[in-house]
Amino acid sequence: MINLRIKLAAITPSILKIQNLGHFRTTNFHKPTSKSSTEKERPHKPTRNLLCKPIPLLADLKQIQDPDEAISLFHDHQQTGFKHDYPTYSCLIYKLAKSRNFEAVETLLGYLQTHYIRCKETLFIGLIQHYGKAKLVDKSIELFHNMGSSFNCSRSLQSFNALLNVLVDNERYEGANEMLKSCSKNGIWLNSVSFNIIIKMWLEKGDWEMARKVFDEMLEREVEPTVVTYNCQIGFLCKRGDVEGGKSLFQDMVKKGKKPNAVSYALLMEGLCSLGKYKEAKKLMFDMEYQGCKVKIVNYGVLMTDLLKRGEIGEANSLLVEMKKRRIKPDVVIYNMLVNYFCKEGKTAEAYRMLVDMQIAGCCPNAATYRMVVDGFCKTREFEEGLKVLNAMLMSRHFPRMETVMCLVLGLLDKGKVEDACFVLEEMEKRKKRFDFDSWEVIVKDSCTSDRGVSWLLDELVF
Repeated sequence: MINLRIKLAAITPSILKIQNLGHFRTTNFHKPTSKSSTEKERPHKPTRNLLCKPIPLLADLKQIQDPDEAISLFHDHQQTGFKHDYPTYSCLIYKLAKSRNFEAVETLLGYLQTHYIRCKETLFIGLIQHYGKAKLVDKSIELFHNMGSSFNCSRSLQSFNALLNVLVDNERYEGANEMLKSCSKNGIWLNSVSFNIIIKMWLEKGDWEMARKVFDEMLEREVEPTVVTYNCQIGFLCKRGDVEGGKSLFQDMVKKGKKPNAVSYALLMEGLCSLGKYKEAKKLMFDMEYQGCKVKIVNYGVLMTDLLKRGEIGEANSLLVEMKKRRIKPDVVIYNMLVNYFCKEGKTAEAYRMLVDMQIAGCCPNAATYRMVVDGFCKTREFEEGLKVLNAMLMSRHFPRMETVMCLVLGLLDKGKVEDACFVLEEMEKRKKRFDFDSWEVIVKDSCTSDRGVSWLLDELVF
């Protein structure tokens, strides 16, 4: 069973604020009011324009990053007499679900139910997906079954497929099969998305024969296969080393009038690279253009991965230049491949240069980019350079792994940079990041042993 208990200290502030919302004045959809003939008429143009104006609260809720701040804003508007309805409820629920504050989500769902606020299926689909990402599969199942009985919301094929995908992604294959057996009883008829999920399930289990049976059943039921249907099978065969089988499926897709996309070609290219056929893979990339399929980053990504795996950094850089010449803007994934290679090779100066280059090119580094560079500087014991990158990382609202912070603090102390080490500790505290007892013990012992400004450091720790 999945442990649904959350530490009380972590959820109490949010739940208390949510519980204060219990006396909201909301519209009861079970009590429709009769309208006169004049009220039923379409509003004149100025009124329609007013109705289309965005709700200020909704715009503010979407902009707020901190879920607790969103709850406070939600509560503050209620205190002024604002009547919360489905749009504001759903916006807050999405935000809480994204931050995985499911305790508060459950409380809000309770208010939706008791105040008879009519909800759209999209809200529940989003929650089913968020529960799935958090590995709370049973909550996804429960919500799917309660949609009709508790929230008066009809379930369609879209919510069915959402739950089916959650079950497969979390390897709950038996549950997925049970859903499939009961779908016709519930008046749900599978579409191409449903079949794609089932095919994916069997391929993840490594059962090619069952995947093909599902594909044949799909054709028998006259459900049109999509490019995704073919791509997942082509990818499976190519990863297994059966590139010829992948090519055969690729040709079958073309014969049946399905135009391959950039991913279709990328899967074949990846298969060729795994067999050591880089030149053939690159030729395939140019063939796809001849067939009218535009080359995309994913295709260059396959080639870049293979080159860096073989240590061909010169050709990898040439590939980057080629992309720019063809006006294909490298994304953060491409840059991260190069940064990762340089860091592993101990070439931190090149990694840092790549970090700067990507920013100049208008590509924003992500958390992984910064973490790799900071880790790289720590490994080469260039702690002051690592601190510079850490500063940029903090300004971008990212934070390194605690192991990296530990290494950086110890390295700065080793170089006598006590003030810099304290700066890192202060930044940790601001972001509520804390070392465990063993880590503190290592830091204090190292400081005491080397006697590098230990009194200053201890003062910082105490006060």
